[in-house]
Amino acid sequence: QVQLVESGGGLVQAGGSLRLSCADLGRTISIRTMGWFRQAPGKARDFVAGITWTSQTSSYADSVKGRFAISRDNAKNTVFLQMIGLKPEDTAVYYCAASTPFGTSVGHTETQYDSWGQGTPVTVSS
Repeated sequence: QVQLVESGGGLVQAGGSLRLSCADLGRTISIRTMGWFRQAPGKARDFVAGITWTSQTSSYADSVKGRFAISRDNAKNTVFLQMIGLKPEDTAVYYCAASTPFGTSVGHTETQYDSWGQGTPVTVSS
């Protein structure tokens, strides 16, 4: 059973960096496509980045391309989101999500993921 726990969020000044982690206590995500989504106050939850279980394919929202990087360590059942050049508009609660096993593409919609973490807040001050 997938049990996702995010960490690494916090308060950072604009231009700063953070590294989010998502660990699966159930130790099953090594075979799953993983995604990061974010939800700003009063807005819908949006796709940020995703990576297939082999790390062969990754995908990013246009708003974060060149600034965010998703990676994974399957031996540790953990996925990471390295964020640099943070902007105030990156302020949101960040969620990791797990998709079906052995997928070969990265989904960009919530319905393509069936397990979610509780989220970790990121606040970027100007």
